Amino acid sequence: MSLLRKKQVSNELSDNSLNRVLGALDLTMLGVGAIIGTGVFVLTGVAAAKYAGPALILSFIIAGLACVFAALCYSEFASMIPQSGSAYTYSYVAFGEIFAWILGWDLVLEYGLASSAVASGWSGYFQSLLSGFGIHIPTALTSAFDPTKGTVIDLPAVIIVLLVTLLLSRGVKESAKFNAIMVVIKVAVVLLFIVVGVWYVEPANWSPFMPFGFSGVTAGAAVVVFAYFGFDAVSTAAEEVKNPQRNLPIGIISALVICTILYIAVSLILTGIVPFNMLNVKDPVAFALQFIGLDWAAGFISLGAIVGITTVLIVMMFGQTRLFFAMGRDGLLPKAMSTVNEKSKVPFTSTWITGILVSLFAGFVPLDKLAELTSIGTLFAFATVSLGVAVLRKTRPEIKRGFKTPWVPLIPALAVIFCLYLMLQLSAFTWKGFFVWLVLGLVIYAGYGYKNSILNKVKGK
Repeated sequence: MSLLRKKQVSNELSDNSLNRVLGALDLTMLGVGAIIGTGVFVLTGVAAAKYAGPALILSFIIAGLACVFAALCYSEFASMIPQSGSAYTYSYVAFGEIFAWILGWDLVLEYGLASSAVASGWSGYFQSLLSGFGIHIPTALTSAFDPTKGTVIDLPAVIIVLLVTLLLSRGVKESAKFNAIMVVIKVAVVLLFIVVGVWYVEPANWSPFMPFGFSGVTAGAAVVVFAYFGFDAVSTAAEEVKNPQRNLPIGIISALVICTILYIAVSLILTGIVPFNMLNVKDPVAFALQFIGLDWAAGFISLGAIVGITTVLIVMMFGQTRLFFAMGRDGLLPKAMSTVNEKSKVPFTSTWITGILVSLFAGFVPLDKLAELTSIGTLFAFATVSLGVAVLRKTRPEIKRGFKTPWVPLIPALAVIFCLYLMLQLSAFTWKGFFVWLVLGLVIYAGYGYKNSILNKVKGK
């Protein structure tokens, strides 16, 4: 039964707690920073061309609904347990240590692969921008190791990861300010596309509306759910939030609502401007404006994409560092992971370990076949957290909640059903990779985490 030992709910700060400096606006910007980026600038084209066609709008609505239900559940947990760790910490309280480890290990996969993939996407846009000025990086340094193409390392991806790591190590308030400026820029760029592009929509491009059938729409939803991952990263900042019971729910829900509206508007206009079968490109939004001859606007979009993807990388890596911090503090990972720098009040060791690992993956490993692993990990975390809300309402009704998920158990049940359904739309390869990763995690837990757990040591005393 020690595998199911649970953490106690505490609203008090521990000795090595982080600096509480973030407000509701900071959190909203953090969420928008993570959600608006790769989803708008990359995934919209691929999902329309390969899965949903013009019905991409339905894919975003389905994925958005799943995330709205999950976000309501996350908000209750975040207001109840204002500590770092997100789904990992919530599962520790609701289900016990073994489930917390599984969720934590799942999130390591999620954040790590997402950060690496985002860095690779940033590199592609950056190289395109350089080529526009006649600057070309040597082929060996342009992409991950691939002897057939003559590439060895994606140097721009490594550099941007290390620069983001340096920024994150300087302090959360500094990172949040930088992120907020970049969020304003990229939202302005997305609005530019909407305002300019709406006049060039050809309704004939929306027919056939559902060329791959409803199964294509749901498969598209399973892929684009990656685009909504940002609100999970917001909840990892819980220990750095002023008045978390109030500000966390506001930040999570407002970011999700803003981004869902923008996603729907962009997908409608994108598939209205360009026939869906032409959108399987790395820069679909810029491509659409080039398609209608607005090269000046396409240039702004490309620059906005670089800014947008940078903010996604900042928030993804931020989430990974706080996850390592929480797991190290609980003893499931080495204690060095929870070391907080006296001056910057950030987990310095976990920040640089995250940066080094992500830069290695982004620099050397082609991640195209592993992209769906991010989505399956996200959906698994969403479903587990949603179930945890219903469980704690029954087992721990006395815990103070700054925000309560409405219509429990209906909302948690809908979140679980939506998430599991979308998980079933993913490929067999993705499921196999996911199970291999979880088995590897259980081996590490058995060899290190179980005996070094803080709860195990407390019990021993």
